[in-house]
Amino acid sequence: MEKPRQGFWGLWNISFGFFGIQIGFALQNGNMSRIFQALGTSLDDLPALWIAAPLTGLLVQPLIGHFSDRTWFGRLGRRRPYFLAGAFLAALSLFIMPLSEVLLVAAVMLWILDASLNVSMEPFRAFVGDMLRKDQHTAGYAVQTAFIGAGAVVGSVFPYLLDSWGVANVAPIGHIPDTVKYSFWFGGLALFLAVLWTVLTTKEYSPAEMEMFDGPAPDSGLTIRALASRSLSGAALWILAGAVGTVLVGLLGLEKEVYLLGALLAGYGVASLLAIRMAQSGRDNNVLSHIVGDFSGMPDIMKKLALAQFFSWSALFIMWIYTTPVVAQYMFGSADPASEAYGDGSNWVGTLFAVYNGVAAVAALLLLPKMAAKFGKVKTHIICLVAGAAGYLSFLFIRDPNLLILSEIGVGIAWASILAMPYAILASSLPPSKMGIYMGLFNVFVVIPQLLVATVMGSILKAYFPTEPIWTMAFAAAVMLCAALAMLRVEEVSD
Repeated sequence: MEKPRQGFWGLWNISFGFFGIQIGFALQNGNMSRIFQALGTSLDDLPALWIAAPLTGLLVQPLIGHFSDRTWFGRLGRRRPYFLAGAFLAALSLFIMPLSEVLLVAAVMLWILDASLNVSMEPFRAFVGDMLRKDQHTAGYAVQTAFIGAGAVVGSVFPYLLDSWGVANVAPIGHIPDTVKYSFWFGGLALFLAVLWTVLTTKEYSPAEMEMFDGPAPDSGLTIRALASRSLSGAALWILAGAVGTVLVGLLGLEKEVYLLGALLAGYGVASLLAIRMAQSGRDNNVLSHIVGDFSGMPDIMKKLALAQFFSWSALFIMWIYTTPVVAQYMFGSADPASEAYGDGSNWVGTLFAVYNGVAAVAALLLLPKMAAKFGKVKTHIICLVAGAAGYLSFLFIRDPNLLILSEIGVGIAWASILAMPYAILASSLPPSKMGIYMGLFNVFVVIPQLLVATVMGSILKAYFPTEPIWTMAFAAAVMLCAALAMLRVEEVSD
């Protein structure tokens, strides 16, 4: 028996909450560098302060995916309680964030905000897979991407609109401009109301209904038995790699943020060691063993998609961190965060981010489904990633800020595909009973490249281009092309 086919309003209601979530992410991505610099941080310290965002996602998403697969909250279902709790905390964080006048407070609030957004966001990916038939996955993720784009447009353009309405856009060092404050407060309200819409207008299928649609869930013990059969040598190698990396930071004089990479490698090794030992001793009813077991036993297609995700999200994170200082310095002529020109450049970046998200919203609905039908999901994704690389590369040659709109068209096409195609490919290949955990683990490959950029990019910039952040866009273009090449290894999956 198949799930009922969803009409237009069904697709709308399932993903409308993502409109609000993306308003929150857009405000974060477009304004946090400005907030940190306004509170006194330097350009090469920006990546370290941004570490909170991806690290939070790395920890939160697999946990939320695991628990949302396994819990049922009566009338609220299994995914919607997480939507609601995350949205409430994220909205609260958006209200508090712009009141920060101390750098440490702002950094802590970024951590809380990103954790809350991840709690609400992660189940939305699985929710599409839960609610839709396989032949509607492309349409479902395309609609979700359109809402992501639309929400990002609203979140990105609002500071610019407030400035044009006369709200103060400049503040002394140590204070946050009113345009940013009011944008965050508006975004918090919009986020909560949008997620509440999805919670109130959708009804999840019960566990019994899901079993009727998809058949009995696979034996979860298989994962634990496979984990118990593994040697501890692999875990030991991860710990050793982390220790070596930590030592090299001191020997080579690398930036202190790189210590985090060593800690993460060693941490995964320790987690693997503990998970294997618990599985071998018969203690199989624990979160750690299930998550480590599912991670090590992920489907082959997920591993191949993960490499493309790694490269594409590396490029995106470089863009989010460095577009503001690049545009302000090269197109508006100021690297001083307290100057009017820098403020104008920052607002223009908000507009540019609105452009690429607007393009993504349109492309998701009008371009991607037609391309996927004609070329297949894999080739569609490759074409779109190349368009994004071209957009990044053009930053090296353009000095008229208005012409950057053309660059953002390429970025927007890539962004639409990054948000839709990998998830559509993956959702059709995953066991429904593990949709949440695998979507959460898949997002590890969204988070790890962001951590890598946050820890390494500052060292590269400081060592080779201390006053020339424009070269970060060349890095973004190169790694986006690597993502396109990685997709050549992915086989096409039919609905």
